[in-house]
Amino acid sequence: MLIVPDIQDVYTPLETDVIVQLSECRQHLELLLESIPTMFQTSKTAESCFGAAVKAAYLAMKMLPSVGIGALSSREAEGRTNISAGEKEAHKLLQPADKIFKTMAIEFAEYQVCVDVFVTAQTYVDISSLSVIPRTTGGQVYYYYPFSAVSDPAKLYNDLRWNITRPQGFEAVMRVRCSQGIQVQDYSGNFCKRIPTDIDLPGIDCDKCILVTLKHDDKLQDGSECAFQCALLYTTVYGQRRIRVTNLSLPCTNMLSNLFCSADLDTQFSCFLKQVSSSGQLILPEALKLLPLYTLALTKSTGLRNDGRIDDRSFWINYVSSFSTPLAIPLVYPRMFAIHNLNSMDGDEFVLPPIIPLSSEHVRDDGIYLLENGEDALIYFGSSVDSSILQQLFGFTSVVDIPTQSSYDGIMSACLVSLYFHK
Repeated sequence: MLIVPDIQDVYTPLETDVIVQLSECRQHLELLLESIPTMFQTSKTAESCFGAAVKAAYLAMKMLPSVGIGALSSREAEGRTNISAGEKEAHKLLQPADKIFKTMAIEFAEYQVCVDVFVTAQTYVDISSLSVIPRTTGGQVYYYYPFSAVSDPAKLYNDLRWNITRPQGFEAVMRVRCSQGIQVQDYSGNFCKRIPTDIDLPGIDCDKCILVTLKHDDKLQDGSECAFQCALLYTTVYGQRRIRVTNLSLPCTNMLSNLFCSADLDTQFSCFLKQVSSSGQLILPEALKLLPLYTLALTKSTGLRNDGRIDDRSFWINYVSSFSTPLAIPLVYPRMFAIHNLNSMDGDEFVLPPIIPLSSEHVRDDGIYLLENGEDALIYFGSSVDSSILQQLFGFTSVVDIPTQSSYDGIMSACLVSLYFHK
């Protein structure tokens, strides 16, 4: 551990040996991590030097001197309650405070440095500005508010573990090509774009999604085919340089009904989630019959509600920008399971019960239900739940014995981790 007190002009004291091999230094690293809580337990400093810390990490990997730090203020005080739906100032708070983090992020991306940010906050921290660097470098923001030392460590640990161990690649460059008549109009997601045709991804993982918007630039003949190719050049975690090429060929048609019959509802909604906009007349073919329901749920989401905290809205907007399609629907239209009967087995594996529609007619007084969206979860206990089921699942025999929120969060975390692992 090296301490550099100058946060205005950050530098690395050593040109080498700042980044070390885990296999060679694991014991010392574990000792350091165990010591950090006691080292700073008497500190009364509440300010954050996020810009300096990120810059120091970048310099440690780049091993070149540099300058320039951005300090953030509590902008939420200017519109603390996000007063009304017509409040224009509130929308300004969803944008970065200044350009310094964007400049830093582009510099990081140039040297293939991917940044993930874990925010354990009790107050406003300006997620709008902090998220610029992860979003530009292919990283991700993890947000825990209000952070609780009792209930949140399990989620923080699981997020950190998955962030490190999930399938991922580094130093990636991606390009999408189309056949004549169609061209790429725009890309959306977490990446850096320095030239019109390619996007740079210092980090790319299995949870990220890149949205590609296409447009016609010539007439397409009925009965012909359009071809698409996505080429991703990246480095594996084992240091191997690879290229992954995905090809797709689709038939062209001049019949609108054929187009709608083949529509992909989840992908369409994922696009709406990332780029919410007004539309004209809504056509409801069978493939898109749930689109109004999902859209209604989207309007009630954290990012679009004007009565929410600025940091919460900023985190949500940043979070969904690279969200994969399979996770997009549950985020706004949660999944509900009846967990009072978890006896289903598939060999040696437990099988989750089927998803139940979000309607009161599917909820019984003698049931227990889990409602989750991939991030948060609620457990509902009916007033007439059998005591033997309560004892088997949670260790108490009556609904009145259900622990309070603070002590029950630990049980919730354990249940969720178990369900996700089984799934």
